[in-house]
Amino acid sequence: MAKVFQIAVAVNPRAAFGANSDAGARVVGLLEAAGHQVRLLQAGSYPELAAQVSSAVQGDRAGLDALLMIGGDGMVHLGINALAGSTVPLGLIPAGTGNDAARSWGLPVGDLPAAVAAFLAGAQRPRTVDLGRVRNADSAEYFAAALSAGFDAVVNERANAWSWPKGRSRYNLAILRELAVFRPLRYRLEVDGAAEELEAMLVAVANGQSFGGGMKITPEARIDDGELDLFVVAPVSRWKLLTLFPKVFQGKHVDHPAVSIRRVRSVRIELLDRKAGVAGYSDGERLGALPVQVEIVPGALTLWGQ
Repeated sequence: MAKVFQIAVAVNPRAAFGANSDAGARVVGLLEAAGHQVRLLQAGSYPELAAQVSSAVQGDRAGLDALLMIGGDGMVHLGINALAGSTVPLGLIPAGTGNDAARSWGLPVGDLPAAVAAFLAGAQRPRTVDLGRVRNADSAEYFAAALSAGFDAVVNERANAWSWPKGRSRYNLAILRELAVFRPLRYRLEVDGAAEELEAMLVAVANGQSFGGGMKITPEARIDDGELDLFVVAPVSRWKLLTLFPKVFQGKHVDHPAVSIRRVRSVRIELLDRKAGVAGYSDGERLGALPVQVEIVPGALTLWGQ
């Protein structure tokens, strides 16, 4: 007889800006039809849901078999920060706009039944994966996909300030708008203890292969190799940066002379131009002001899934 799992299911009601508003009910129905016991966690706001998830995980460590997040990278961010370092496994049903963590984890995107099947099958072969950990003067948190601290973070900042358009097109328009005014930034990095200064358009530290909704910035990155990938784009013209972006979706940018990718275990990122006002973004969630200290935490998370 198959094991009956006790599963807490957390649903982002605004996943994919309403396109998957029924995802929670569909997933719960599939799990219950398979004979499992489900506790639904759902709230009208992200902070309220975060409080529910924290309470469920802290109160049910002995009896909870898994925490299943339904949504995009924001929900992954919530889940990993609730579970990192614990023995409770995380599952994910991708139902967001970006779904970069799902892509890096090899999960089915755009097919809820397939994602549920992968989650349940993953219970038989759970994976231990790495997480990144980042801290600044105000906070510390884990990330699954990437930490952004350059042009990419500025685009996130601009896109998040807009209420229209919805979905992926908002990010693309923010890229075009930011290209008109963006200038290279000067950084001080400390990479595995060695200091350096450089100018760059984009600086990111990746644990997974993609960010920004499928941009394969570090196509050779692995989520269980005990290392992060430091991704830097040196100063280029606006036109060259614009022509480079489409190549990133297929991972065909890595041989461009302006692109640098190297494996690291830790990196400190400081912005030397104090007036630039670039914030750090962790899995698309605003972390706050630089400088930030980033490090790999090997085996920080147990994952159910593909």
